[in-house]
Amino acid sequence: MVIIFLKAACLGAYLLALAGLAGLLGADLTQTSQNLALALLGIHALELLVMFKYVRLYRGSLLTSIVLTMLFGLLHWRPLAREAAKKQIIDGHQ
Repeated sequence: MVIIFLKAACLGAYLLALAGLAGLLGADLTQTSQNLALALLGIHALELLVMFKYVRLYRGSLLTSIVLTMLFGLLHWRPLAREAAKKQIIDGHQ
């Protein structure tokens, strides 16, 4: 439930930035929302570079995994990393 809320918050930040670009927000809110969206995208781009080995583990296409990482960051790749760690522990015990 928390993950769904956090993903919705990310999407909300991006939607606010887009609304600002469309001229639907005041100047101050536009600037703030765009700065927040750029910060999120920058952080997520760094995560993509650092955690690419986990981003690649997504069962869908690599492009989809990259887009999801850029949108949601660790909310996307962290479950993939956990699953890989569990698999490694299981494989180590066999």
